[in-house]
Amino acid sequence: MHNRIITVQNLPITISKEELDDYICITDIAAAKSENARAADVVRNWIRNRATLEFLSTWEQIYNPNFKVFESEHFKKQAGLLTFTPSVSEWVEQTDAVKKYIIPTKKYRENLEWVAYAQEADILNVALFGFTAKAWREANPDLAKTHNVRDIALYQLAVLNEAEKVKALP
Repeated sequence: MHNRIITVQNLPITISKEELDDYICITDIAAAKSENARAADVVRNWIRNRATLEFLSTWEQIYNPNFKVFESEHFKKQAGLLTFTPSVSEWVEQTDAVKKYIIPTKKYRENLEWVAYAQEADILNVALFGFTAKAWREANPDLAKTHNVRDIALYQLAVLNEAEKVKALP
């Protein structure tokens, strides 16, 4: 990872380059936002928000095969409670998250739209098939190299449809 510093409104902000993406340091931005509060407190308030946790969880599920989804659900269930004041290190330690204080800067709006799409797709997967796309990939690693659960379902539906047509013939 390669870091560089940019100055925004007389404040140094760390930009990290990792593979193809750039990331900005949330702690640096929090320091700018909080004149009297500590940056760590601002970050704690940010990470206790359910939308933040949903974004981080979805990002981790997509890019981190070691992410502990079940543990992340404990964080999301507590989101918004006055007694819920997680630290980023607690999030990382309990979920095996790989992203700590940084968020993607490139295509941020598209990432948020992707998060919403991924969540909706997994809701449909659970409703239709009884499992998430990640669970299907883990259970079918060879098929997952070239297909997704919906591809297989479409194939199965086509076969079922043809079988019903044959059965309906006199």
